[in-house]
Order: sequence, then C-alpha cells, then structure tokens
Amino acid sequence: MVKVESVKKKYDKLTALNGVSFNAEDGEIFGIIGPDGAGKTTLFRIMTTLLLADEGTVTIQGYDVVKDYTQIRKSVGYMPGKFSLYQDLTVEENINFFATIFGTTLRENYRFIKEIYSQIEPFKNRRAGALSGGMKQKLALSCALVHRPQVLFLDEPTTGVDPVSRREFWDMLKRLKDYGITIIVSTPYMDEADMCDRIALIKDGIFLKISTPKKIASEFKKPLYAIRADNMSKLLVDLRLYQHIASCFAFGDTHHITFYDEIDNKAVKIGHALPLLQKYLKNKGHRNIEIHKIKPGMEDCFMALADN
Repeated sequence: MVKVESVKKKYDKLTALNGVSFNAEDGEIFGIIGPDGAGKTTLFRIMTTLLLADEGTVTIQGYDVVKDYTQIRKSVGYMPGKFSLYQDLTVEENINFFATIFGTTLRENYRFIKEIYSQIEPFKNRRAGALSGGMKQKLALSCALVHRPQVLFLDEPTTGVDPVSRREFWDMLKRLKDYGITIIVSTPYMDEADMCDRIALIKDGIFLKISTPKKIASEFKKPLYAIRADNMSKLLVDLRLYQHIASCFAFGDTHHITFYDEIDNKAVKIGHALPLLQKYLKNKGHRNIEIHKIKPGMEDCFMALADN
C-alpha cells in the first residue's frame, strides 16, 4: 500500500532523512515513533506529495508521489501536526469545504465518519478557532476522512491533547481499520507504540528498528532495573560514574540501569552486581536506596538502540 525506499532529504547542511525505507501493508496501522526533530514531519510531507525528496522513491498504491501526485491526492487523507483548518469558519463550514474539494458531500459519506463527527456535530456552528484541543483533533480527522481515503496520514495527531482524548483517538483509529484503511501515524509518545501493528523507531533521520512492538521489546536482552534514593539528581550522577553500569537514564521518579556482563573484570553473575552497587552508593552517602527488576518499555528499547 505504501512503499518508501532509500529516501533522503537535506535542508542546507542539516540532514533530515538519511536513507529511510519501509513498507506499510493494506489495512495496517504503521507507527513512526521518535523525538522532535527526528525527521517525522519531513517524511510525512514527502509521502503526501507536499515536499520533494533529494533521493529515493515513494509509492502509494503503486503511484509515484512525484509523477502521479494528482492521483495520490484523491485517495489519501492527511492530518498535519499543526492544526491547519480555517479557524474563522465553523465546524460545519470546514468539513463541507473539504468535502467539496474532493467532489463529495458530508451527507454522502456521513455514515463513514459518523462515529467521529457526531461528537462535534452539536458544535457545528462554532468557529474552529474556538474549539478545545480534543475537538480540533476530531474536526481535523473528520476533514481528512470525509472523502473516504484508502490511506490516512496522521502526523503527531495526539501531541498537546489530554490523556483521555488521546485514548479515544486511538480507539477511533482501531475501528477505522474495519474499513480497510491503511493508517500511517507519527508520534513522539513511546507509550503509543503498542497501539500500532508495526512501528519504525526514528532518530536523526534514521530508522533504528522496524518491527512489531512486542518483538522489539523481546529483543531487549540485558536485565533492567529501576532504582531510586533520597537525592535523585545526585543518584543519577553517581550511577553514571559507576564503572560497572552499562546504561543509566532518568525515567520519571526512578532511574533505569543495566550492567555490563562482566563485573570487576571477572565473569561475575549479574546477581552479584546489585550488592556491589548498593555498597558503592552507600559509600557515596545515599540513603533509602530501592532497586527492583522491571520489564523494558518502548522508551527503554529506543534508548538502548539509540545508544548503540
């Protein structure tokens, strides 16, 4: 359905994309996950015919984004990261405008977008600029779907939206799969990875890994530990100075750590690493030290891949 091959893009000396490739299958939710500045928006603009790549090719349903851009624009929906609808137009005027562009009407496709649009329909006479973040999100999605696209591109659709609206939005995307729509979505939120069928982790314009969220998590091989103490900022510094720790990152109210396979240049079992660490931290003046083993999340996987 969507095929991206060796796409590169530079802005002067800044490399936004450095040879990224992936295929998205028919009816799949494919997530592109990474921090701000990783190249997600540039890739989305290329895939939606709004920007030319320096190198590489992109095809949508077999159509080339450069040669066949007019055909592609008829069959895809695009929801950019920044709210870009007409703020002075009402909800109803916005959606009717987009329907007209694609030669259709709201009434003709109402059943298709009813679940989403019905939530904002009571406010159809309200100007778009006066809507809340969650309502703007639903209006933008309704406008992107009003012509019944076969591929839907959503660039960071949940950024700046409250947690409840984020969950509702993903529930709506999963139900859209029942119509056979292929959904390409980007997000900086690692916890949204599990909502996708497959994901690509992106950093500095390069895909670190492409697979299912479950498989990526299963390939995190080192034992992972969460640790906390009274002085968390000093703890982070001392952990990173400890010679036997392979990785250490701050995660909310804990720090996540892994150990090197060898301790003190001997083949010491990993179980011996914790007592050695606790002794080291106590000597550094730390109190109320708590350490427990945890399962890696997608953010742990991303940091491990990015650190290699």
